[in-house]
Amino acid sequence: MIEKHIVIEDIDPVMFYGVNNCHLQMVKSLFPKLRIVARDNVIRIQGSAEDIAKAEEDIENMRRHILKYNTIADEDILDIIKGKQPKNDASKDVVIYNMSGKAIKARSENQQKLIDAFEQNDMLFAVGPAGSGKTYLSIALAVKALKEKTAKRIILSRPAVEAGEKLGFLPGDMREKIDPYLQPLYDALQDMIPAVKLQDMMDKDIIQIAPLAFMRGRTLNDAIVILDEAQNTTTAQIRMFLTRMGWNTKMIITGDLTQIDLPRQTMSGLKEAISILNGIEGIGIINLNQKDIVRHKLVTRIVEAYEQKEKNEKAAREAAKQEETTK
Repeated sequence: MIEKHIVIEDIDPVMFYGVNNCHLQMVKSLFPKLRIVARDNVIRIQGSAEDIAKAEEDIENMRRHILKYNTIADEDILDIIKGKQPKNDASKDVVIYNMSGKAIKARSENQQKLIDAFEQNDMLFAVGPAGSGKTYLSIALAVKALKEKTAKRIILSRPAVEAGEKLGFLPGDMREKIDPYLQPLYDALQDMIPAVKLQDMMDKDIIQIAPLAFMRGRTLNDAIVILDEAQNTTTAQIRMFLTRMGWNTKMIITGDLTQIDLPRQTMSGLKEAISILNGIEGIGIINLNQKDIVRHKLVTRIVEAYEQKEKNEKAAREAAKQEETTK
């Protein structure tokens, strides 16, 4: 009889063991000749070399299943241990799976263009209205790169620009004041990475979330770097951010040019950057629109209504200008 220790890495052990250790108990029942004891993320197995080798292989396949699908069911464990073919992806275009095991993938033609452009370019601009999936899909691509070990860390940033509210009125120190601006990024990550694992990654700086001002002076290597709400950057800010790019790094810059919260007469750095960088090799620019909105159907109608209002106001201004010149 020999003993083997298996360390469960990259996943939440609680998910692996199941509620009240139900998954672990199933594994034990399927390997009656082995003595299996688990503590924290270490599984200790005693038995014959042949039985341990089979159990080790199956446990690794279970780990990979959870890493890919973010979930595992009793039937999945049975299929893995009995050597049956694992379930196929619903689509080859799946980016990753969320915490409930639901596939995250493109839901429109432009979203698919975003995914393709990420593979083909080192820098990507994704511009579109609220709810078009630009931020969520970008974070999904970053998490996928981290899981596949093509990147060592994820860096997420946003400019802390006030949209009517004042930072000074928020409670707490500067970090606590800034956190509400970064909450959408936390929300997306929590939908894709187990809470315990996410906290561990943040503690180890594998995933970093910081306001744009904290990027100054850094060189960002071996990372997927996402700048969200980039329409609220100034020319100097976005130039500073883009020049942080280091070796083996990809950048995604997202924004909505219809929701600029900068002071009047201040040029949006995102708008200017797209104009200047358009056509440069290695830089992709994807424009999403209301057809790509995947939130509640009312969001699409709201976006269309505001766009129509802006068109009417523009037409009225042009008509007034034309009338003035004819006088």
